[in-house]
Amino acid sequence: MIRIFAYDDNPERLASLKALITLNHNMQYLGDAENCEQVLQEMQKYQPDVVLMDINMPVVNGIEGLIIIKTHFPHINVLIQTAFDDSEKIFTSISNGASGYILKSDQPTRILQAIQEVDEGGASMNPAIAKKVLEYFIPNQDTRILTAKENEVLKFLADGLSYKMIADKLAIGYSTVNTHIKHIYEKLHISSLGEAVAWYYKHLKK
Repeated sequence: MIRIFAYDDNPERLASLKALITLNHNMQYLGDAENCEQVLQEMQKYQPDVVLMDINMPVVNGIEGLIIIKTHFPHINVLIQTAFDDSEKIFTSISNGASGYILKSDQPTRILQAIQEVDEGGASMNPAIAKKVLEYFIPNQDTRILTAKENEVLKFLADGLSYKMIADKLAIGYSTVNTHIKHIYEKLHISSLGEAVAWYYKHLKK
């Protein structure tokens, strides 16, 4: 029997999950909450095997909840479920210990399968998200080559320097820094500072 607790700020979504899981004789729906404000107490009380975790919730969001759960209850598997396939949220969730990542648009059978997979120690992932992860972690010669100057700019970004500070460090104009960063984003197929810094630590940081 897989014991499940769900977090989502949409009551209709929670009702749907409860109905789906209750109909499955191998699973037990323990309860739910609209955010992770009481996540520590809820994990202590219910001791679930799998947590279905929405990301975008008020007060305390799903990523914060994930971190709390994995810090205090590392044995609990957290399956992230969201309406968004945003790369930065994917990598943040995975790097903080999520066991899997599914979209709310996935079919009910897929959701049940994902719960089963993470409970058995697997890493369940929506196919579209799996593709993003592969593109991120497998270097591609055509998209991963940066110039020496772009590498310098990326290093300073990873060190926390502002665009103006980077311009001063390299004795170049602010607009030139902007251009370099635009090229970095294009070459790495990314769209945020968080993704750029994560790529740097994965591929360039020694």
